[in-house]
Amino acid sequence: MGESRCDVLVVGGGINGAGIARDLAGRGWKVMLVEQDDLASHTSSASTKLIHGGLRYLEYREFGLVRKALQEREVLLRSAPHIMWPLRFVMPHDAAMRPAWMIRLGLFLYDHLARREVLPGSAGVDLRGSPLGAPLQPRFTQGFVYSDGWVDDARLVVLNAIDARERGAEVHTRTRCVLAQRGADGWVATLRGADGSEREVAARALVNAAGPWAESFLRGVAKPAHGEPLAGKSLRLVKGSHIVVPRLFEHDHAYILQNPDKRIIFAIPYEGEFTLVGTTDVEHEGDPRAAAIGSDEVTYLCEQASRYFTKPVRAADVRWSYSGVRPLLDDGADASAVTRDYQLESRTDGAPLLSVWGGKITTFRKLAEEAADEVGRQLGEARAAWTRGVPLPGGDLTAWIGAPTRPDHDFERFVHALAQRSPLLAPALARRLARAYGSRVERVLVRGLGPEVVPGLHEGELRYLMEEEWARCADDVLWRRSKLGLHLSAAERRRVADWLGEPAAATLETACN
Repeated sequence: MGESRCDVLVVGGGINGAGIARDLAGRGWKVMLVEQDDLASHTSSASTKLIHGGLRYLEYREFGLVRKALQEREVLLRSAPHIMWPLRFVMPHDAAMRPAWMIRLGLFLYDHLARREVLPGSAGVDLRGSPLGAPLQPRFTQGFVYSDGWVDDARLVVLNAIDARERGAEVHTRTRCVLAQRGADGWVATLRGADGSEREVAARALVNAAGPWAESFLRGVAKPAHGEPLAGKSLRLVKGSHIVVPRLFEHDHAYILQNPDKRIIFAIPYEGEFTLVGTTDVEHEGDPRAAAIGSDEVTYLCEQASRYFTKPVRAADVRWSYSGVRPLLDDGADASAVTRDYQLESRTDGAPLLSVWGGKITTFRKLAEEAADEVGRQLGEARAAWTRGVPLPGGDLTAWIGAPTRPDHDFERFVHALAQRSPLLAPALARRLARAYGSRVERVLVRGLGPEVVPGLHEGELRYLMEEEWARCADDVLWRRSKLGLHLSAAERRRVADWLGEPAAATLETACN
């Protein structure tokens, strides 16, 4: 197979890689993004799914990181109101954990480190007789409320990849970079597809956004031109696990719960019928693909949640769990205290190389902007930043609702407009499609939904996901492009796999990787 050429090869299809590819493509460079599995297969679909400044990082004096993240919250909320929305958090006060003055000071800083236009500020709350206190044990009488945001993390990655493609980038999933040879003024990479076929790509610059594999990519795949080592920093792999249990409360607020070990966990409304509880911080060794929740993590999350809620949370209640490995810069700190900030490492002692170390979902756009700025400097072709204020695919609702106001209000207006335009859609299906696709829902509906494969999922949507969003197997559809897997039986999930042509003997977790 002949060699193809691009300006920048981006390795890694998580949020950082997809965001960087989008930004670079929008600046006019010829970009290729390769991902060894599905988009957002690993860390970027295994987050707590928050757009947040990181309130607890103030305790570690990470003021720069918190400010940077807070500045991004409303930028992101406005860019994709269908997959991101404001969320209020309740912190029950436990004087044995942290004194009230400390929490008030932290929330004051949280409110004022960055400008807010959409999100309301923090306040105290009397939990006695309040719906916010109803699910809690009676000993919690006072608390605090503050604002952050929620995001469908896996869909955020897909939207960035779609935008990159629509701006000219090539996006190749299930394509592994098995060798990247560095020369004086360019790279030659060998890419291997899922079928074992290989091809070569010549690139002027390479971006290593491999997440948990960033260090091993430099040590094993990227080959130096003259024997100089390429690996400069060390990653610390920290596993974070979450459990999903039947709904613990009826209202739409989330809880942030302080634990005796000085950590916190969240309890968040999830998929209507459930509550998401997480996360843990556990050192991980070995292949990040093998990350899975341990029984000790389940016990920890259940015990900590049960310290607060009237109804105990037990291991038998867990309906689903997931784990992801965070690639954190190794600074020798305790796992829960390791910085979540990112660093970009630029190398120009040969062909340009940029490695991304660390990062969090909330700051992905800023990270991508800084990375694209640096690639421009490496190539000697500085080009203007553009992503701030530009909607992600599906995020521009003006053709449906007119001028935007507040992102959450805009989305409700959009759902109403969709119901009027497509009155035959069942209300629950209309809302789910609106959430998933925003203004791109027309691209799903124009082909016709067709027969229902399983409740709420039709052949037309499956074809759209395969043709437009790189979906190949049931896991792609049921656990990343959506969370329909939570609402379906094992037999129904198998029907989706059969429709997609997966081997009957394969497990849904491994069939398409």
